[in-house]
Amino acid sequence: MTKNELCDKLTLKSGLSSKAAAAKAVEAILDSIQEALVQGDGVTLTGFGSFSVVERAARIGRNPSTGAQITIPAAKKVKFAPGKFLKDAVN
Repeated sequence: MTKNELCDKLTLKSGLSSKAAAAKAVEAILDSIQEALVQGDGVTLTGFGSFSVVERAARIGRNPSTGAQITIPAAKKVKFAPGKFLKDAVN
């Protein structure tokens, strides 16, 4: 599902007056989640899941084309853990 398709479904299911209003709502939600993660906070949507930022340590890897060792620098990664209701719905 693309963001555009999500906006279409939101318009139908929520009774919003236009697709533009649904697009603004989706953008506001995604921006709010992003802002919280950038600040290092977690985001929990009860029943759906939680987003958090985790640190990945620096490590040694290999260049697949040459086989040479390379150092992969430390980085932050966004982690998503699905909630119980989402897991049950998928299974």
